[in-house]
Parts: sequence; C-alpha cells; structure tokens
Amino acid sequence: MKNKRILGFPKNVFALGWTSFLNDTASEMIYPLLPVFLTTTLGAGAAFLGLIEGIAESTASLLKLFSGWLSDRLGKRKGLVLFGYGLAAVARPLISVSHAAWQVLLIRAGDRAGKGVRGSPRDALVAASCEENERGKAFGFQRSMDHAGAIVGPLLASLVLFLIPGNYRLMFALASIPGILTLPLIALSVREVKPASSPAPKAAKLTLSPFSRKFKVYLAVLVLFTLGNSSDAFLLLRAKTLGVGIALLPILWIVLHIVKMTTSIPGGMLSDKIGRRGVIVAGWLIYALTYLGFGLAGKAWQAWALFAFYGLFFGLTEGVEKAFVADLVPEALRGTAYGLYNFAIGIAALPASLLLGLIWQTTQSALLAFGLGGALAFLASLLLWLFVREK
Repeated sequence: MKNKRILGFPKNVFALGWTSFLNDTASEMIYPLLPVFLTTTLGAGAAFLGLIEGIAESTASLLKLFSGWLSDRLGKRKGLVLFGYGLAAVARPLISVSHAAWQVLLIRAGDRAGKGVRGSPRDALVAASCEENERGKAFGFQRSMDHAGAIVGPLLASLVLFLIPGNYRLMFALASIPGILTLPLIALSVREVKPASSPAPKAAKLTLSPFSRKFKVYLAVLVLFTLGNSSDAFLLLRAKTLGVGIALLPILWIVLHIVKMTTSIPGGMLSDKIGRRGVIVAGWLIYALTYLGFGLAGKAWQAWALFAFYGLFFGLTEGVEKAFVADLVPEALRGTAYGLYNFAIGIAALPASLLLGLIWQTTQSALLAFGLGGALAFLASLLLWLFVREK
C-alpha cells in the first residue's frame, strides 16, 4: 500500500521533498562561496579545488553503492536516510573553523559521506512510495524542493554578508540550523514502505549480474557523460573570471536554481508522458552547448545567460535519470540499483574535476577545459539514444 497523499503527492515524497529543501538551504549557504573562500582566504589553486570536489563526490558515490545494497538486504530505508542527513548536519558547519585547505577537504568528505549514506535508500524509498506512471513527477518534486533550498540558502548567505561583510565563518556556522531541522522531519513524517515483491536475498552481493543488459549499458553511458561533468565550482570560478563580482555569486547561483526548481517537475512529468530516454538526451545536449558556451564566453552577462540555460539541463535530467533506473530494475533490488547508478556517476567524478582543473590551470584555456566536457556530453547523448531503449 502506498502512502496517503498531500497536495497530490504521496506523504513520503512530500516529506522527503521538504527534507531536501532544508538540507539544501544549509548546504547552499556555503557552497557558492566555497571556491572563493578556498582560493582567496585559504590560498588553494584550481587543481586543489578539483581534488576537493572530486574526492567529496567520489566519497558520496562509494557510500551510496554500499548503503543502497545494505537497504535492500535489510529491507529498510528510513534509518539510513536519517543517519545520512544527521552526519551531514554535523559535519558541514565545521568549515567555519577551518584554517587550511586540507581541513576543508576532510570536512567536505564528511558532508558528502552523509549524502552517500542517505542517497540510494532515499531514492528507493521515493520510488516505492509512488505509482509507476508518476515516478518522473515524484522525483521531479524531490529535485524541485532541493533546488528551492538552493535558492533560499544563497539568499540567507547574501543577507549575512550584507549585514556583516566578509564574515564567511559566521555564515558557515549558521548553516547548521536548517540542517538540524531535517532530523525531526524525517523521524516523524517518513515511514517505511516494504517492497511489494519478494525481498533481496540476505546473501545478495554488490554485482551487476542480476540486472538487465539495458541497465548495464545505461550505467556505462552515464560514466562517459560524467567524465565531462566536472564540479559546478568551476562554473562559479569561471563566472568570477568573466567579471561577475564576488558579492553577486550567490545571486548567480540563485538564478541557476530558480530555473532548476521551475523545470524539474515539468521535466519529470514530460518523461512520464513521452518516455525517459528522449528527455535525458535533450538535457545532455543542453549541457554540451552550455559548456561550449562557458569556454567561448568573454563577458559577465554571458555568464548570467549561460547559468540560466544550464538550469534546463538539470530540469530535464536529474529526476528523470532516477525515474529511469526504477523503470529498468526490479523493486527488491532498487537500493542496489541506485547505489550502482550513483557509483557509476561518482567513479568518474574525481577524474572529471581533476581533469578540468588541470587543463584549465596548465593551459590557461577555458575553451579547452570546458570544451572537453561538452564533447563528452554530446557523445554520451548519441550513445544513449542509439543503445538504450525504453522498457
């Protein structure tokens, strides 16, 4: 039996959406200013920024692999979701007391570890809480609320910096408040949904063997795409080099997330109607054009336009990619499937960010650095269209 509904959404989906809102409010009070804090206050370079972001995201992906499998084996998701959000809420504000770039690396890894523990079980719980013909809409809502938090977070950060200019550390510390609020929300409003099909065997292993060829090819294409999908921290740094003022970076981040928020539910609903593959391909092609644009851009206004255009990529892909996973795998193995999905993305995150950082730093060519990402996205789009069919 599925959850009761609130405003047209299953209760679990609704509550987990608001959890994402609070968590991202906390996270995005910090993230838009982190590249500047690292490079100006702590003296890190672009390559070390790439190392931090690559390790952080790869840590999350490795843990998503394990936590997804564990949630299938236990037949329970909620406890892992609660622990993961709690770990991030504790780790994230420690950036306020960091005095060296290596400390930020460890803190970011801890923050992303929390994301890793909660991510796959949460996605499996969302998929289990809704009907098949509304998965795109459900995941779109979850992403939309996530992006709404990413709008509120930078606004709060801008307010703090307006009242107390340059006090990054206080603003980072205040980010603990919305993060902590996620915990009672999960504890009181989210319930377990047991798989309708038979549970995964207790001896289940982390292997691709139980899954279909389509799912395996989908993962392979995702790895190729992600090799060109470096951290968005580089886009913020690129915007700064194009003339966007530091005080405006949180506002630029807000513009991106307004587009993400307003397009995530329509993008998910579109995939419910016409299929996932075509919507994902359209999103990846937008990504390719955006990265080419960042490589060719020469003025600040172009950064604003590109960030807005970039938001369409997320609206068409984030929720839809996850809904596609649920379409391709049996319910009892969805935790493992989401773990593999996130691992496939994360295994390429470290080389992607390191590669862009190294190319940009050594060649001083934004076109070479961002152009590579665009080329890989175009190739992945072609392969997805040719070799991964709808169910």
